[in-house]
Amino acid sequence: MPRATTLILILAGLCVSSLGQYNEEEDLAWLQYYLRQSRASSYNYVPYYEEESPAYAYSYPSATDTEPEPEPEPQQAAPWRCPQECDCPPNFSSAMYCDTRNLRYLPFVPSRMKYVYFQNNLITSIQEGAFDNATELEWLALHNNQISSEKMGKRVFGKLQRLERLYMNNNNLTRLPSPLPRSLRELHLSYNQISKVPPNALEGLENLTALYLSHNFIFEMGASLKGLKSLILADLSYNNLRKVPDGLPASLEQLYLEYNYINAIPDEYFQVSPRLLYVRMSHNSLTNQGLSSNTFNSSSILELDLSYNRLQKIPRVNTNLENLYLQGNQIDEFSISSFCSVVDVVNYSRLQVLRLDGNAIKRNAVPPDAPLCLRRATVIEI
Repeated sequence: MPRATTLILILAGLCVSSLGQYNEEEDLAWLQYYLRQSRASSYNYVPYYEEESPAYAYSYPSATDTEPEPEPEPQQAAPWRCPQECDCPPNFSSAMYCDTRNLRYLPFVPSRMKYVYFQNNLITSIQEGAFDNATELEWLALHNNQISSEKMGKRVFGKLQRLERLYMNNNNLTRLPSPLPRSLRELHLSYNQISKVPPNALEGLENLTALYLSHNFIFEMGASLKGLKSLILADLSYNNLRKVPDGLPASLEQLYLEYNYINAIPDEYFQVSPRLLYVRMSHNSLTNQGLSSNTFNSSSILELDLSYNRLQKIPRVNTNLENLYLQGNQIDEFSISSFCSVVDVVNYSRLQVLRLDGNAIKRNAVPPDAPLCLRRATVIEI
């Protein structure tokens, strides 16, 4: 037998005799330990791509008592890289999530991005050219920050010709950003400090369908809505408006003007918007002297909220109206002519909900022909 073969057999015997000294539990423990050690030493995989450039760096101000340095500006990174402060899901490569991270500045936005989320941070400014690289952006969320109009570049949105939704509610803006991309479909600017909307502030936004300007300090809108040919919803509630906007778009379906100081509405004001369905003007200063007999006689309106104003009589409404809210006024009579000009079997109101509670009307003041006129009504509160 060759010497090498003899040596192998001897070693095998030694191993068998050594293993025989251990019970099965010790064998299993040793095997598990060995496998763990093997994995730890051999499976140490760190992906590295030679074609990628190093992650871009930021120069942070030093923690001294001297005057702070300007906010850090990111270096230009490769267009496919994701900023280290954000998340870019591999299965949704055109989205970048940088929300709720206590950021005080805007990271670099790669050119491939279409949806970027910066909400719920501490951002105070938007530098000029911040989005010049990301011209494909469609959604831009900047709400719940501390951005002020004075610290925004003059044309920060100028190159975003595909932007459809801009969220800047809950900031410190004192005026509308301008210019805005003509591609914009939704503009969210509620909960800011805007006091005026210049006539040309929304000029050219022919694709805009929804405008949210509630909870500001706006005292005048002028004719800024008139040219918005696609506008469906306008929320101007919780402002300081003394008068309604001059002219409504024909496309408008929802108009919210509650919690303002409006005391009058021009004759046939709503006739220019044949698609108008919902009008909410509660908590204003409307009086019957500020209304004409045809102010609310629009065949398209289905819901009309005039609660908590100063009305003394029920205004005339169209027979197509379905919901009318008049609670909290000073109305002292139930005038059936406000709902039906002629009361018979053929002519009647489509009204389903009528609220007159919180007025001076007594229950026994309802005229006897009210059930015939209001035969569709399921709720009448007095």
